[in-house]
Amino acid sequence: MSSVLVIATVGCVVANAFIAIADYARAPFVLANSAEVRLPPAAVPYLATLKLAGAVGLLVGLLGVHWLGLAAGVGLTAFFIGAVLAHVHARVFYNIAFPGGYLLLAVASTSFFVGKL
Repeated sequence: MSSVLVIATVGCVVANAFIAIADYARAPFVLANSAEVRLPPAAVPYLATLKLAGAVGLLVGLLGVHWLGLAAGVGLTAFFIGAVLAHVHARVFYNIAFPGGYLLLAVASTSFFVGKL
């Protein structure tokens, strides 16, 4: 089970780094999705920074600073609960699997670090 959680944590790092870069680049799919859930475009870079900080925190956690990995996992879990709720509130269900998938990766990452402390 531990190896599955390590793989999920590495996947969470990669996924959040990728989407943070897309956010910073203002990729068209990011801006379109943000508009659908009524997120102001000015907020996108701030949210990208949170995602990137979470990815870095998970990576540092994998390198041995487990408490930081746990904090990053909890932060990303809270972030993506908010993202799922934003989709539900805006009634944008056709692509809710994306924040849902990120949420599952964040929960798996958090579970990994809970087991390390």
